[in-house]
Amino acid sequence: MPYAAEPGRREADLPAGTESPGARRRLSRSSDGRAAAPVRMVHLGVGNFFRAHAAWYTEHASDASKWGIAAFTGRSARIGQALSLQDGLYTLLVRGPQGTRPEVISTLSAVHPAGDLRALRGYFADPAVVVVTITVTEAGYFRGEGGGLDVEDPQVTTDLTALQADPLGAAVVTTPGKIVAGLLSRRAAGAGAIALVPNDNVPNNGEMVSRVARDLTALVDPSLLPWIDEHVSFVTTMVDRITPRSTDEDRAEVARQLGVDDPETVPTEPFTEWILAGDFPAGRPAWQTAGARFVDDVRPFEQRKLWLLNGSHSLMAYAASALGHETVADAVADPVVRGWVQEWWDAAAPHLSLPATEVADYRQALLERYGNPRIRHMLAQIAADGSQKVPIRVLPVLRAELDRGRVAPGATRILAAWIAHLRGRGAPVSDAGAVEFAAVAQGSSAEAAAAVLARLGVGSPEVAAVVEQQLSDLEERSTGCGSST
Repeated sequence: MPYAAEPGRREADLPAGTESPGARRRLSRSSDGRAAAPVRMVHLGVGNFFRAHAAWYTEHASDASKWGIAAFTGRSARIGQALSLQDGLYTLLVRGPQGTRPEVISTLSAVHPAGDLRALRGYFADPAVVVVTITVTEAGYFRGEGGGLDVEDPQVTTDLTALQADPLGAAVVTTPGKIVAGLLSRRAAGAGAIALVPNDNVPNNGEMVSRVARDLTALVDPSLLPWIDEHVSFVTTMVDRITPRSTDEDRAEVARQLGVDDPETVPTEPFTEWILAGDFPAGRPAWQTAGARFVDDVRPFEQRKLWLLNGSHSLMAYAASALGHETVADAVADPVVRGWVQEWWDAAAPHLSLPATEVADYRQALLERYGNPRIRHMLAQIAADGSQKVPIRVLPVLRAELDRGRVAPGATRILAAWIAHLRGRGAPVSDAGAVEFAAVAQGSSAEAAAAVLARLGVGSPEVAAVVEQQLSDLEERSTGCGSST
């Protein structure tokens, strides 16, 4: 159920540098934020990025009071418990170069643990709920090598068996399983049309969700497929807002400015971008009033962001951490790393379809964002799940350059740095999918380069030679910085 609350302030009104007197308290709708809006949206994966991005756009939409979100946790049930203690409110701490501004976000009208399938099915069966946003990372969609659903994954097969046995009551754990379970409940209730809106950094993410959902549906209940065709839209998005993990320093800043103890503080940068393409057959918040852009084709913007921002993030996560840097700001301040970033951009930029001047402006904006000293974006956080991220961020540029008869050192350097990461250099490996790559990334630099490239489907001897050289160079630099193997 939505939380009841009284309207209050939306934004912090204490100036920076002002100490808040009195004892610390938790956020509460009786004194903070605004009254909970009726639930008309569901979100899967209530992590920091969602709370800095889609929830923020909903908060700033002109009709925010009509669009409450029922959010379901991802891996951590603790987030839901903490948010429930403060009526779903949390502080977004916007850290800009000139100062830090806290804002209380009120869009979460209900928060549930990931396993509360009764509540999830209830929302899907409610005609008033017409939008489902999703942020579960690339790995959360359980795709196989061909891009479809990985039907061999044990969790997928468990969900499949459960849904076949009990379509309207099965316990499911995967995101595709929850989507199909929800759609089965919606059809049974006759609740009408709904839009699914993924916000993960995956190319053509709307089609990705459509494919895994349809793959599972075909195995569970093929009769649901024509209902999906008629009632469900899959919206493709491009999202952009740097959102680090929360720190004690962030929480202390909120306590200083607002006089509250908010363990669910979310730090972020001032810049934000959301570009969407697709239909909302039953309505949506007026996100355009908060700056979201609705276009016919997301792909040019998607590629720009995926290659220039996400690709350079991966480069720094592996190469700069191997040199001893901990944050993006530290990394981009290093002339060597900054040069590697520009080298990667030089390789990727010619293959973007946007005007060259727009690409150049975006590159400059990225350097300014990366250098923001108030954002501690940890390289170890970015390094996670590299087996899912590296192929989609790097290989298209590498192959496009090969088609032009060139080996792009900016692209190969990311692969070399990732191999060094798999071999123990820099940020620790946090990637369930890396096991098969780490197993073949051993031995000499030449052996590791050839084996990992083969696993990635890159058979060019010229590429292997460049990756080998760059891997050896980075490991030598890493040894000089004191990193361990």
